[in-house]
Formats: sequence, structure tokens, C-alpha cells
Amino acid sequence: MKSSLARLLEKYIHEGLTEWVDFIFLVVEISLILFGGWFVSRLIRKIIGSIEKSLSLRTNGEDTQRIKTLARVLKYISTVVVVMITVMLMFAGFGISIAPFLATAGVAGIAVGFGAQSLVKDYFTGFVMLIEDQIRQGDVVEIAGKIGTVEEVTLRYIRLRDYEGFVHFVSNSVITVVTNRTRGFAYALIDINVDYDQNIAHVNSIFTKIGQEMRSDPVLKDQILGDIEIAGLENFAESSMTIRARIMVLPLYQQSIRREFQARVKLAFDAENIQIPYPHVVLGKRSKS
Repeated sequence: MKSSLARLLEKYIHEGLTEWVDFIFLVVEISLILFGGWFVSRLIRKIIGSIEKSLSLRTNGEDTQRIKTLARVLKYISTVVVVMITVMLMFAGFGISIAPFLATAGVAGIAVGFGAQSLVKDYFTGFVMLIEDQIRQGDVVEIAGKIGTVEEVTLRYIRLRDYEGFVHFVSNSVITVVTNRTRGFAYALIDINVDYDQNIAHVNSIFTKIGQEMRSDPVLKDQILGDIEIAGLENFAESSMTIRARIMVLPLYQQSIRREFQARVKLAFDAENIQIPYPHVVLGKRSKS
């Protein structure tokens, strides 16, 4: 018969091997869960990327930007969901019940919800803006008093870069009005002041001629979408009257077309000896008593 010492050694060896086997199985299980989470996340992102590429090839430029924006948000949401599921499966693998965590998270979520209403509003507003296609990456917009090019659209904020290169992060919850300057077409609005002595019809004819020349210009013709529209006399000032016109152009070309038109007006006025009025101050000689 085996001695008590031999039986004790066998017991400890058997228990030790069992613990090592359990540990190895746990490591393998956790590794499989992590690999599965990584694989599923990569697969979902690849599927979204393939759908994005397929839709982009069948749509125009504006819809392409919307597809890219939605694809980026979907990738972010899918990653968050996969990470949460992976973490819960890891807890289950360690033998930790997630029910108390879920209950605690529910109570904490209610408490945090009252203290983070603006954050919830950020996400809700961001989701609505994406669904309604109000803002896309690459658009030039005016939101919350800031004007710039949209560099990033998320469910929480919009990142803008203005004309001076400054970057603005605008929370979605503070956005009440979106002015999008890059949808379909825009108008280059032109106000030119002329002297009260000038004939308005003659000035209008100069504007019309310049507009036709610009539409025929090989550099500008692809940027201009329509003939110049002359509204006529807009208002009276102290020393001038304002003639207003506008030209339909591609988005983002308003400023360049306006500048080009004004430069040509200056040349045309110089050629016809038409002065652009400015305030004059006449200093008279004091009479001798």
C-alpha cells in the first residue's frame, strides 16, 4: 500500500495539474474572445467600406461626401458595440456575473443622464443632422456664429476650419440653424456704387456686357451657371446710389467671381470716365471781415 506521503503528493500534483489546465483553457478562451472581437470589428468595417466604395461609384460628388460621413459614423458605432460585447464576454469568461454591472450601469445611466443632458442632446442632434443630410464633410457652413469648411462630422461635434485657418469645435447641441453654402449652386452678389449723375440704364448695359464676357471666358465659364441678373437700383446713399446684380455660380466660387466682376467694372468705368463716388470734403476760404 502507498504511504500517506505518496498519496498526499499525488493529490497535490493532480490538483496542480487541474488548476494549470483550467488556467490554460481560460487563457485560450479569452484569447479567442479577443481575436473574435478584433475579427468581427475588422469584418464590419470592411463591409461598410465596401458598401461605401460601391455607392460612391454610383453617385455624384455631393452624395459621395454624405456617404463618406455616414460610413465613418457607422464604423465608429460598430466599433463601440463590438468592444462592449467583447468586454462582457471576457467578464463571463472570468466567471464574473455581468448582471450587477448592468443594473449598476442602468442606475448610473439615469443619474448621468440628468447631469449630461447637453451631451445626450449632442448625440441626438448629430444623429438627426446626419439622417437629414444637413452637413457633410467638405461643406462650407455657418453654424453657431462660425463660418468655415467642415473637416469632421461626428455625433457629438462639428469641426470647422475658417478662412484664417483657425479650427472650431462646435457642439451639436448648440446648433439651431445650419447655413450650408455648398449645395447645388450659389449667387455672387454684387453691389456697385455709382454717381447720381450717371444713367442707370447705361450702367446696367455695362454690367450686362461684363457678365457676357465672363461667361465666354475659357477660365471662368465652367464656374458660372447662368447669365447675370440685374436687380437695378438698390438704395440711395449720401453721395451715391447702389446698383445690385447677381450671378449664379458653382458653390465656393462666389467670392472669386465677385472680385473678378468688380475688377472688370473698374476697368470699364475708367474707360468710360465713370467715377466711383466717395465722400468729398470741400474746405472754403474764410472771408475777410
